Amino acid sequence: MALSASTRAYAFSLLSFGFFSSHDAIIKALGVDYSVFQIIFFSSLFAFIPLTVMMMADRDLDNYRPRHPWLIGMRTALSLVGMSSAFYAFTVLPLSEVYALLFITPLLITAFSVPLLGEEVGLQRWLAVIVGLCGVLVVLRPGMQALEAGHFAALVSALTSSLSVIIVRKIGNEERSAVLILIPMISGILVMGMLLPSVYVPVELPALGAMAAVGLLAVGAQISVIAAYRVAPSVALIAPVQYTQILWATAFGMLFFDEFPDGWVAVGAAIIIGSGLFVVWRESKRTKRGPVLRMANPRPDSGPSPKPKGVK
Repeated sequence: MALSASTRAYAFSLLSFGFFSSHDAIIKALGVDYSVFQIIFFSSLFAFIPLTVMMMADRDLDNYRPRHPWLIGMRTALSLVGMSSAFYAFTVLPLSEVYALLFITPLLITAFSVPLLGEEVGLQRWLAVIVGLCGVLVVLRPGMQALEAGHFAALVSALTSSLSVIIVRKIGNEERSAVLILIPMISGILVMGMLLPSVYVPVELPALGAMAAVGLLAVGAQISVIAAYRVAPSVALIAPVQYTQILWATAFGMLFFDEFPDGWVAVGAAIIIGSGLFVVWRESKRTKRGPVLRMANPRPDSGPSPKPKGVK
């Protein structure tokens, strides 16, 4: 019996976020011995291999030429900063705590869409954004616990990721997915390659295999999430599934890193997730009469969330 479009969309999205969560757990393990820049460099090299095979199937060079080079360059810079910040946060903070902070990305997208895209956001969604930011304060508890560099890195990652998605929303219907994925990846290899000599540590074979797994999981996650958006009847159907990552984070943290979620983090995460789900629900009602909110994955290295023109 053929599966419905909604079922296939859910399956692809669950697979994608499972890949991302596994990807993050491996990064956390590698971060004990290796610099974030070294992890990004080698994982990007391995990720480039399957993408090269995909490129060979499409020899039309025009498909790889950006139509908005300045905005693509800006998004690439944001992606590099966001990815480095997220990787660092995963290496120094509990997985569930990092996800709780990254989950404010959809709320920031809602806030930024007003001044940067000229979209209208009603009072209820503004209240949801404010409530979500209060959830961030519950997670961080300033004055009650010492704030670490990892907390600020996670917030920087959420900020840059939201701005990156704003750019994708602006140009996503004109740029091909090859441009949106490959240019940031190639730029990451070049930039991290320049930084590598200052942080390089000899890589043992098991660690090299783990870095390869990070790269391949990232590619698999990107392909899966694009497939999910391609078959989903509505993007609002997929957006809430990203919050399953908090379940993966809790399980991986308990099983492999002896991390047990703090009660305050759980409460703050619930507030942030509830606010995000409310924004998705309100946006799904608005799409019946206007453009849709393409909710970003809470990751700067997750690839584009909308279906760009010319996706193959």
